Amino acid sequence: MAEELISLIESRLDRRRFQDQHWTGSFTDYLALCQQNPGLLRNAYQRLYDAILAHGCERYKLFKKDCIRYHFFSDPFDGGADGIYGLDFALMQLVDFLRSASEGYGTDKRILLLHGPVGSSKSTIARLLKKGIEHYSRTADGALYSFSWLLDEHCAVSPMSPGAKNAAMTHEFACPMHEDPLVLVPREAREALLGKLNEAWKPKHYNGRLRLYAEPDPFCRRVIEDLMTFYGGDFKAVMNHVKVRRIIVSEKDRIGIGTFQPKDEKNQDSTELTGDINYRKIAQFGSDSDPRAFNFDGELNIANRGVCEFIELLKLDVAFLYDLLGATQEHTIKPKKFAQTYIDEVIIGHTNEPEYKRLQSNEMMEAFRDRTIKIDVPYNIRLDDEIKIYQKDFGPERIRNIHIAPHTLEVAAMWAVLTRLEEPKKSGLSLLQKLKLYNGKSIPGYTEDSVKELKEETAREGMNGISPRYIQDKISNALVGRQAIEEKTINPFMVLNELESGLSHHSLINDENIKKRYRELLAVVKEEYEDIIKGEVQRAISADEDAIRRLCANYNENVRAYTQKERVKNRYTGRDDEPDERLMRSIEDKIDIPESRKDDFRQEIMNYIGALALDGKKFEYNTNARLYRALELKLFEDQRDTIKLKNLVSSVVDDETQAKIDVVKQRLIKQFGYNDASATDVLNYVASIFARGDSKGR
Repeated sequence: MAEELISLIESRLDRRRFQDQHWTGSFTDYLALCQQNPGLLRNAYQRLYDAILAHGCERYKLFKKDCIRYHFFSDPFDGGADGIYGLDFALMQLVDFLRSASEGYGTDKRILLLHGPVGSSKSTIARLLKKGIEHYSRTADGALYSFSWLLDEHCAVSPMSPGAKNAAMTHEFACPMHEDPLVLVPREAREALLGKLNEAWKPKHYNGRLRLYAEPDPFCRRVIEDLMTFYGGDFKAVMNHVKVRRIIVSEKDRIGIGTFQPKDEKNQDSTELTGDINYRKIAQFGSDSDPRAFNFDGELNIANRGVCEFIELLKLDVAFLYDLLGATQEHTIKPKKFAQTYIDEVIIGHTNEPEYKRLQSNEMMEAFRDRTIKIDVPYNIRLDDEIKIYQKDFGPERIRNIHIAPHTLEVAAMWAVLTRLEEPKKSGLSLLQKLKLYNGKSIPGYTEDSVKELKEETAREGMNGISPRYIQDKISNALVGRQAIEEKTINPFMVLNELESGLSHHSLINDENIKKRYRELLAVVKEEYEDIIKGEVQRAISADEDAIRRLCANYNENVRAYTQKERVKNRYTGRDDEPDERLMRSIEDKIDIPESRKDDFRQEIMNYIGALALDGKKFEYNTNARLYRALELKLFEDQRDTIKLKNLVSSVVDDETQAKIDVVKQRLIKQFGYNDASATDVLNYVASIFARGDSKGR
């Protein structure tokens, strides 16, 4: 059995890939690799930009603007666990920043600051960039190399034996900052080397040149000096002590990814960024200024050639922010007791609005502001994108023991988006209608240009409102509530109740006027949900295809006779009668066709049928969406009394009615995704609406 499990494990492993990712060779071998693939020398910005573009993108129009969706941000690395939805404009700005930095246009000397309200995916974006560069370094296109020194056991340059011309190479000491082996090339030879590599380099996504500004870190510089002295300036002999190896960017292994999080101010120390003295080695090397007695393991050190994330950047002590000035503008850091040390990394910070306002008001931080490029990361303002966030956490693949009734996540998302929208300035347009327009729904009287104008007239839309975290917390509360556990289901009303009750002690909302507005929006959402389920019950009741097909044929026959000024043959009496005006108007009224527009609508239907016939197609009852909706509502009205839906609210239901109700319930389950309990709840609720006389269709 154990052997079988071992075989199962081995079958999932790729030994060849492992060997490729752990390649080692000489300095000469690495030069040959660079000649074949000059892109090995790309800087951190170029690598990150290529990592994003490697997953492709798609272009589309949003609010009449060109928009790009980069698949990288859908999290292909973890099956969409950190996928980001609805922030394509902000992510386009981020990718444009990286493109500019890759070209060397100056943004490579800036801090990328993600700014937005709490829970707007700032941390998730940073996490995706780190995961992405880590994944990219495992691919052939993203291969990354560093080196180790082969020295004696004391990390010193000493002869192999008394009088030997070669130094000992018994122990391996890795470059502490994972630098590219080509930093070892003397400056006198770099221009010629880069010229050769740039001639052969054909980048896919930008025109930036390969550059090599770096100098070896203090440790490597000391080793080079000692070896050059030992070999009398013989560079080739010195390079025999270099073992080049492929490295994989890894946050867990502290290679190429650093993350710094502010702590208590009294315990913060800038050495966390730039490394510190190893006091245990001072006795061995005799000085605290010997680089061999220094740990180059600060976050900025280990993030070299990759990404360094600063969590809540503006909460950092001022001393830390000063370190970032040189790290961005000059690409250097200042380890204690050593000269400026070159770094090549993308520095990303994120912060919320109160902290950013404090930065703006602090005149002493003008230099830091000048080195910062801010990208606003707002909340979603499109309903479908917001729903995807909750489907990711509460979809059927995650929640299996409790049924989440249809529209439960939708109404929570709808309320969240409504709190983030600014009131429309156009008279007669409600906030809910604005939400629907943003979500791509057509509303009479509004075009794509109207939607673009609505978006452009807003100042801070998406920067305020309810956080997705609050919604997630309240959905979770509903899932673990007593009612959900007993009934094995949750419905929209349970979640709406949780959302409302949580407002009274919401930690981020102190303004009672805002709470009042949010409660009013909950009432709007509840009313919209009632309309949705009334429509679904109506469709379920009127889902008799044969009946609706007969009704459609009857309507079309009368409309044809009306428009052709002919009479209709009565199938029962055999007489030729006038077109049935009462029937036609009873259907047209359902979709608000006024008396004055009936002739135009009927002619439109006939023209539509004729156009289909010319194409060899047949008109069906569901071919025209508006007519189909009208037929559904008419059939519902005709059948509602026979089903006696209102009787559901009473304690006595006859067998015939119950049989018809069961048919409707099965349609709700099959067509709309309800289970038995939630379908019963919806039928009971809609029945209570009709019992009080509210039978208005959607």
